[in-house]
Amino acid sequence: MSFQIRGLNPEPFAPLFQMADGDLEAIGAKRVYSDEADAYPCRISLTRVAVGEELLLLNHAHQTTLTSPYRAAGPIFVSRSAKTGTYQGELAPMLRDRLLSLRAYDGEAFIVDAEVAEGAEVLQVIERFLADPQVAHIDAHFARRGCFAARIERA
Repeated sequence: MSFQIRGLNPEPFAPLFQMADGDLEAIGAKRVYSDEADAYPCRISLTRVAVGEELLLLNHAHQTTLTSPYRAAGPIFVSRSAKTGTYQGELAPMLRDRLLSLRAYDGEAFIVDAEVAEGAEVLQVIERFLADPQVAHIDAHFARRGCFAARIERA
């Protein structure tokens, strides 16, 4: 089963980088600078950013269907310089070595299946979920902190 993982569109976040820190704070966002090479996963590029890179930490609604009890939002990092990463048939770099919570949703945004996996096992779970015609997409979350990581769809 062919799948793709695409990072978020950077355009909605671009104006936020122009805001003063106090204005960001007023909307529940924060400007940060990467101080560790492996600590800041950008949801646009789907990579971990380099030390010194500017990011915003903010709340992002990733499951927005109003009629679903699984509506969800949570914290994400986005990098100022990121371009949308797209990965076909492979895991994005920031997903390759993390424990992930994978949640399969139907077309009405109801969970049909869920699993926790890591490493090569993630690909097996994705394949199993997408083999089910009822599954419309999969949301990956970092299992330990629960943050939204990326959406996985059929290619």
